[in-house]
Amino acid sequence: MTGEAVGAVLDTTALLHWPLERLAGGVCCPAQLDELERLSPARRMLVEAAEIDWLNPSPDQLEAAKSAAASTGDLPRLSTVDLEVLALSLGLQCPLVTDDYRLQNVAMKAGIEARSLATSGAKQQWSWVWRCTGCGKEHGVDANTQRRRDGPGPTCDVCGSPTVMKRARR
Repeated sequence: MTGEAVGAVLDTTALLHWPLERLAGGVCCPAQLDELERLSPARRMLVEAAEIDWLNPSPDQLEAAKSAAASTGDLPRLSTVDLEVLALSLGLQCPLVTDDYRLQNVAMKAGIEARSLATSGAKQQWSWVWRCTGCGKEHGVDANTQRRRDGPGPTCDVCGSPTVMKRARR
């Protein structure tokens, strides 16, 4: 048996923590090797020997991933590698193995199975918006938004105050 990775897109956490035989048959993007190099050069050398399908997402797959992530509001907080992994999962229509709740959230919204590694995983889908710190107006997230892990969002078009990412009110 090659493991449960067969037919699944693996995020970098799986590459770091799963035994090599469990990675066999998984799909990853080459940019994840750079993350591995930064986090664990020795592990990168081991992973390169694993039977993983290394694929780059197409421009259309990347656009679909950006659009899906913008629809939930998760796009601003996803890295380039996160988007590439998501794009592969969406494009190949196969499960995504990740502990990243934002990736799980987008996968659920897009109808893709998200499997957790070490966490219980996302139990429900959330939507995120930019909420103005001045007037409280909520602004949607578009596919061309600037991405970064934290910090303020775009300036409010009503009052000019900064916005922060908040869970959308239902």
